[in-house]
Amino acid sequence: MPEAISDSSTLIHLVGIGRLELLKEFYGKILITPAVWKEVVEEGKERPGAAEVIEAQKSGWIEVIAPSNESVVRLLERELHKGEAEAVALAIERHPEVIFLDELEARRVADVYGLRKTGVVGILIRAKLGGKVVSLREELDRLRSEAGFWIGDEIYLQALKAVAEE
Repeated sequence: MPEAISDSSTLIHLVGIGRLELLKEFYGKILITPAVWKEVVEEGKERPGAAEVIEAQKSGWIEVIAPSNESVVRLLERELHKGEAEAVALAIERHPEVIFLDELEARRVADVYGLRKTGVVGILIRAKLGGKVVSLREELDRLRSEAGFWIGDEIYLQALKAVAEE
């Protein structure tokens, strides 16, 4: 199974709509960094994501790994939050199949390093195309209303078009 690296946003928002298991189904092993663990589990212990990520880590399909090059992390922190900086640094080191990033700036930085990226919307598109969800529109609407995820109208419509739900 391919390896993937995740930032906090992807984990939190997929849990928010009950779809965290998609990551396990599609990628098998998800790596997160200590900063992502801290944000989701320690700082977010009363919010969606904490219990589910702890359980996934205990089950062995989420693993916490720190990037080894602290200089790269510090450099990336000039533009990104700590969790995103660590995730990108780890991706530079490990060359995973994909890194999950939702924030525009983090996605731009990933492009600079030639990293293959996707986010919550891309994962849900894959789920729709693979028959794992019935309606992308319903999933995106739940992402907006239940998980508090902001999706611009243009991206929303492009996603629906990609799966012929426009």
